[in-house]
Amino acid sequence: MGWFFGFKLHLICNEKGELLNFMITPGDVDDRKPLEYKAFVEFICGKLVADKGYIGKNLFERLFVDGIQLITKLRDNMKGALMSVSDKLLLRKRAVIETVNDELKNVCQIEHTRHRSVDNFATNLLAGLIAYNLLPKKPSMNIEIIDKSRLID
Repeated sequence: MGWFFGFKLHLICNEKGELLNFMITPGDVDDRKPLEYKAFVEFICGKLVADKGYIGKNLFERLFVDGIQLITKLRDNMKGALMSVSDKLLLRKRAVIETVNDELKNVCQIEHTRHRSVDNFATNLLAGLIAYNLLPKKPSMNIEIIDKSRLID
């Protein structure tokens, strides 16, 4: 009696907690796979903060060519890798995406296991994403971007 649709929801959000893009993949797909699609990362410029699941030299180089700097925590066996202080501070703010995921699951109710069809699953997921976008207050990072050209030497 029941169906199980094993899917992963991959999200890209900005520092204000606004969703920029999303992709649904089967549950057995590697986390790095969606970043290989240009259409998924077309809204990104600058820095992309991710968890350790996104570590990969090929992915880092491919994104770097497109003008995206991938920032992840370092694994214990990654010797000699240097990271700027600002990147380390950004990694501490990575909890924003976890908070976004939590609000999507608990407030917008996208984590629902009793779907009877794929259409019902897709409808519930899209309704939850729309509901999240309509929330008046979203989790955000309190960062201020400084234009270095306006600083006096």
